[in-house]
Parts: sequence; structure tokens; C-alpha cells
Amino acid sequence: MTADERMRSFINSFACPDSPEIAEFEKYSHETNVPIIRKEMQTLIKFLLAMKKPASVLEVGTAIGFSAVLMAENLPETSRITTIEKYEKRIPIAKENFKKFGYSDRITLLEGDAAEILSKLEGPYDFIFMDAAKGQYINFMPDVLRLLAHDGILLSDNVLQEGDIFESKFAVERRNRTIYKRMRDYLYELTHNPALKTVILPVGDGVTVSVKVQ
Repeated sequence: MTADERMRSFINSFACPDSPEIAEFEKYSHETNVPIIRKEMQTLIKFLLAMKKPASVLEVGTAIGFSAVLMAENLPETSRITTIEKYEKRIPIAKENFKKFGYSDRITLLEGDAAEILSKLEGPYDFIFMDAAKGQYINFMPDVLRLLAHDGILLSDNVLQEGDIFESKFAVERRNRTIYKRMRDYLYELTHNPALKTVILPVGDGVTVSVKVQ
């Protein structure tokens, strides 16, 4: 076990126990090899939701619905979540999970390409969670910024690309170089756009937390 892994395990050992429903959901995702947000990311999301208490949430990238359910569990009953998913095989699983955990009335799943759907949404959203195709983050940026409410929070996951992002591009496999460049462009835009204040955190596989200030 590396020093980073030991530190992560130590920090996660202090996390409050999940509800039985979330623990069951997490176990299912591991058994079926469907990736979900890491434990430390779950803790960060719960903290940000407790701080912001958003009335409207937009998630880009539903997968099987784990993070949407986690957010619903940690939001007031009046809050509403809109989530977008393109992968057809995961959509019915996510819908079934929303129904199973009793959140079908609070979570709306929009099916299709996120770029097309985002361009048609009106917003504003108090909290936006980006967890879709990493190479598309920069392409989603104009609409995401438009949809984000003033003082709203934009949370983006997996921005360090398992460490590739801070390597020389020549050390990155050729097939990953497009994603590498696009993610670097995305990080630059987040940190240099005057409409945002952004911090990059080494949480999980790297996250950014941005607040819309203009």
C-alpha cells in the first residue's frame, strides 16, 4: 500500500456510516463492476450539499444512479435533481434504482447526448455535478456556465486522470492525448474564467470546486 493509499484509507475511516440503502447500493455497484464516485468524493458532495442546500441540482452523467440517489438522500425533500445519461444499457437500471430508493418524484432522468440536452435546458441550477465523459467537459462548459446560478457551485470529478494530467504529454499514451489536452484546457478555463472562483483538490482522482461569481 502506497503512502497516498494509506492516507486515503485513514481519512475515509472517519467518514460517517452510510445509510443501509446507500451501503447496499455501493455494494451492488462493486459486485457488478460499475464505477461510482469514490468514498472521499461522497464525503465532499455531502459536505457541499449541507453547506449550499441547493434547491435545484443538475448532474451530467447518471450511470446507474448512485450519485443522484446519494444527493437526494442528503438534500431537503423540496430539492429537485435533473440528471443526464446517454448509455442506453444503464438508463433502465438508474430508473429502477430511483424507484427502488423512493426518489422517482425528485429525480428526473433525461436520456440522450449531454451536449444536445444541455443546450436546451434553461436553468438556473444551484449545484452542477460533472461526472460524464472527461474529454467532453470543455465542450459542455459554455452551457454549464450559462445554466449555473449566481453563487452556484460547479463540482467536476476525475480531473487528474489517474495522474496523467500532470505528466508531459509525451509520457501519456497516444490514445489518451486528446482527453489529456481537453482536460488541461478545461482546468485552465475553470481557473482563469473571471466568472468563476475555482479550487483544484487532490480528492479521489482529482476534483474541482467552482463558484460562479459573475
